[in-house]
Amino acid sequence: MSDIASLVASATAQIDAADSIEALEAQRVQLLGKQGQITGLLKELGSMAADQRKAAGEAVNRAKDEIGTRIAARREQLEQAVLAARLSSERLDVTLPGRNGSRAPMHPISRTSERIAEIFARMGYELADGPEIEDDWHNFEALNFPPHHPARAMHDTFYFPDGRLLRTHTSPVQVRYMRERKPPFRMIAIGKVYRSDSDQTHSPMFHQMEGLLIDETSSFADLKGTLKQFVDTFFERDFAMRFRPSYFPFTEPSAEVDIRWEQPDGSARWLEVLGCGMVHPNVLRQCGIDPERYSGFAFGIGIERFAMLRYGVNDLRAFFENDLRFLRQFA
Repeated sequence: MSDIASLVASATAQIDAADSIEALEAQRVQLLGKQGQITGLLKELGSMAADQRKAAGEAVNRAKDEIGTRIAARREQLEQAVLAARLSSERLDVTLPGRNGSRAPMHPISRTSERIAEIFARMGYELADGPEIEDDWHNFEALNFPPHHPARAMHDTFYFPDGRLLRTHTSPVQVRYMRERKPPFRMIAIGKVYRSDSDQTHSPMFHQMEGLLIDETSSFADLKGTLKQFVDTFFERDFAMRFRPSYFPFTEPSAEVDIRWEQPDGSARWLEVLGCGMVHPNVLRQCGIDPERYSGFAFGIGIERFAMLRYGVNDLRAFFENDLRFLRQFA
């Protein structure tokens, strides 16, 4: 036992005197390695008498634990000293200017989304948000899509095994907004939507903006004036517009909007840019709003469609390929 106590005292002094991590590691090997002194004592236990072995084993293990703790503590001290020395020798002057720093340009989809949100903010519309993973009620039924309604075929939907789905439009945001507030109000929702479709003009994931206004006096004339002001402001020119009768389950009457787009050769053609209509009374009822007292209008656009027209992009896939040569054009 006295030899063990002497060994611990000697080891402690050597550990405390180690002035580098390498020297400390050498001490650890000498004491606790396969051929170390403590390991040698453990091997000798087998040759001792049974009545002595237990007490000796406990003493050796206590010594091993104490030495291990001392080594760990000294290692931490030495590592902190090394770090402090490195920090002292590698100081940086954070007040120096950067070296030719370059920032990536904003993506054209983000530019378009911000521009749309800014225009409608000036018109008094609040920007709202909602989940991209929805349930059937918010995505379809509350919007006058009853089960097995043929209009559901318009949306090639991605379903989860539990019946939830990736939202096919941002209209569920409008549903949640109407259920949480009392009219009058006006809002827009901008975000990602998902449909199983992919080609030069369609993507499985794309961006939509939908707007909604509910009050006691709104009319289709108000809807036409709102959209006319928005489109002219967005493209910074005056467009001829036409409203064609259409069908959407959540609006009645419904319309698709075309603008007269001039070509470089001087000719012009009609381009469909958005859909709109007066909110269907069934939708108002589902959201707890009295259709006898309130009316409203809704409209929706594809962000990519407006970005393609504004920036002269002829292939939707260019927005998602992350080609830096393409993106640098929008710096």
